[in-house]
Amino acid sequence: MERLWGLFQRAQQLSPRSSQTVYQRVEGPRKGHLEEEEEDGEEGAETLAHFCPMELRGPEPLGSRPRQPNLIPWAAAGRRAAPYLVLTALLIFTGAFLLGYVAFRGSCQACGDSVLVVSEDVNYEPDLDFHQGRLYWSDLQAMFLQFLGEGRLEDTIRQTSLRERVAGSAGMAALTQDIRAALSRQKLDHVWTDTHYVGLQFPDPAHPNTLHWVDEAGKVGEQLPLEDPDVYCPYSAIGNVTGELVYAHYGRPEDLQDLRARGVDPVGRLLLVRVGVISFAQKHFRRPRQEDRLRPGIQGNTVTNAQDFGAQGVLIYPEPADFSQDPPKPSLSSQQAVYGHVHLGTGDPYTPGFPSFNQTQFPPVASSGLPSIPAQPISADIASRLLRKLKGPVAPQEWQGSLLGSPYHLGPGPRLRLVVNNHRTSTPINNIFGCIEGRSEPGFRPRRSLLFISWDGGDFGSVGSTEWLEGYLSVLHLKAVVYVSLDNAVLGDDKFHAKTSPLLTSLIESVLKQVDSPNHSGQTLYEQVVFTNPSWDAEVIRPLPMDSSAYSFTAFVGVPAVEFSFMEDDQAYPFLHTKEDTYENLHKVLQGRLPAVAQAVAQLAGQLLIRLSHDRLLPLDFGRYGDVVLRHIGNLNEFSGDLKARGLTLQWVYSARGDYIRAAEKLRQEIYSSEERDERLTRMYNVRIMRVEFYFLSQYVSPADSPFRHIFMGRGDHTLGALLDHLRLLRSNSSGTPGATSSTGFQESRFRRQLALLTWTLQGAANALSGDVWNIDNNF
Repeated sequence: MERLWGLFQRAQQLSPRSSQTVYQRVEGPRKGHLEEEEEDGEEGAETLAHFCPMELRGPEPLGSRPRQPNLIPWAAAGRRAAPYLVLTALLIFTGAFLLGYVAFRGSCQACGDSVLVVSEDVNYEPDLDFHQGRLYWSDLQAMFLQFLGEGRLEDTIRQTSLRERVAGSAGMAALTQDIRAALSRQKLDHVWTDTHYVGLQFPDPAHPNTLHWVDEAGKVGEQLPLEDPDVYCPYSAIGNVTGELVYAHYGRPEDLQDLRARGVDPVGRLLLVRVGVISFAQKHFRRPRQEDRLRPGIQGNTVTNAQDFGAQGVLIYPEPADFSQDPPKPSLSSQQAVYGHVHLGTGDPYTPGFPSFNQTQFPPVASSGLPSIPAQPISADIASRLLRKLKGPVAPQEWQGSLLGSPYHLGPGPRLRLVVNNHRTSTPINNIFGCIEGRSEPGFRPRRSLLFISWDGGDFGSVGSTEWLEGYLSVLHLKAVVYVSLDNAVLGDDKFHAKTSPLLTSLIESVLKQVDSPNHSGQTLYEQVVFTNPSWDAEVIRPLPMDSSAYSFTAFVGVPAVEFSFMEDDQAYPFLHTKEDTYENLHKVLQGRLPAVAQAVAQLAGQLLIRLSHDRLLPLDFGRYGDVVLRHIGNLNEFSGDLKARGLTLQWVYSARGDYIRAAEKLRQEIYSSEERDERLTRMYNVRIMRVEFYFLSQYVSPADSPFRHIFMGRGDHTLGALLDHLRLLRSNSSGTPGATSSTGFQESRFRRQLALLTWTLQGAANALSGDVWNIDNNF
């Protein structure tokens, strides 16, 4: 890195005149070096984006001796799985996560006119002696790819996989120090650790969780072995429950409704459900009652869970039929259970809405996202023994699995007694930060500052990231441009998914066209996608899931975020959240392509980073939310007739939608017709663009009561999803009488409140995008 840094400092010194500095690779004895050529500047030459070479240097393998720098990416620590080990190999380059902070001082004198700054200070004027040197985009891309080889990726992943990575453990503390030391070796501007004291739940070694048969007389009988006492469900309710066993597929609402329709009532029983499709928390957590809609921790009214249907407890097992049966690829051991927390939310559930700093006085509340029934993971072997005991109706064909030589039955079966003795422990966790500042000083600097982060406590529901966000909630939307998560980046190599905010969709499309596919020679990732589906975004783009750290950045803070994932084509990665999720198994699943896939992830994140940190105008597509609103309007239109019969209308939200679309188009036209070299105007545009996501956080609900305030991606009665769910009750209202209400049916007063919350948040976004109040022109 020092070599590259010196080159850019030389570039600053050698380009004092109004000229372009073009860096070229040199073949022969000096191959790998760059030399400079002076070109006369031409009027109207294209302004190009640039990147900072400091991001390209990776850390030395842990425990190795210093050697010639080899530029590799690193990743986040703090989780159990091998995909997270890939992240630990990707941290320094793209970070486990990237925050593109707006640099209020940031510029690059070596980059001349193409370097502009986003700032609230619209009176900022660039230095008059800005140099006019330019780095061509094609050369920068070539240099980026040259220094980003597969290199020591495998060695770093392999070595990290040997370390203990449980939050609060001695092994995790040692890994934290190693990551901090690696960041410090890069000579970043700032490296620091952020410590939180959080409530985590662990098994009690003196009183392990148990599962027993219970006979008809109620006497506790044979104990069923839970093979690994370290595999449990954090934040499960503690205690013991007894009930008959029922098989409930994945535990989705439709599964439980189907179960009831077939004459098998889940009330008072233990449910046996399969891993997958929905998160562990969704399998357990009840739907919020009407009176709970605005209580702290309630995350939405569409979450399906056993508790909602009156079940006593839940057993979760990995069904072999859900994973790859390809003989060359490894499969999960039949004696291995799958770990997963059951808090429907993120962060420390014992300090909802508040950062868990030491000595902070918290109110005596807990997240209502905590379940009140116990849950326990079990292995496929134990599940097989349970399934053999079930009688009752035969399960539907799509519910069948491969554990038995005969069809699965729904039950009920024999009674079981589940005892969960997990205990809560106050645990220090450490997030690690490294920062490259953007600034107006000599030498090459990124336009916008870059912050690289390794979160702790991720296995417990993005605890480290959420607690940090809660501590800086009031300032992040003013400074943070975007967040890039590489969590779960490599789970296969057949398909690529981007779970993202709509603002980043167009930029992702552009980047996919520049990155080679890791398993289709001669094709870019974009070409690979459109070969099977011309609608690339339908194939690639997915909504942000709550179990991703990226979700809180968007739904809680209002910062656009993206999480990249390479996936298997037809089956889930079998080892996620298990002790078998090792480097060796990940390597076997990818059949030797792990370095190539990891390199593709690094290229994706790197190209995205280059654009976000150096484009004159932020490459966020603010017009995309107009398409999102239009798509949802179609769903609302379905109920216009029902509402009209009750004297109600959706006209308000239609008007707000129109105002937003007009405001987005007006801003687009302003930018198109503006003077490209007007620094002050560009900065004003960038401030408006970077806050679009924040505009969709409802300002009419409390962050403490409804932390995920985003009207499209959040959870709560203020969201579009909640409004649609409420409107569906119009079709199920038993009375069918206009104006009629019930505790479970459509309620006109609630509808009016929901419509007002949604409409005024959307209208506020339109007004904010329009700019100054005297420029707002809407029909509302």
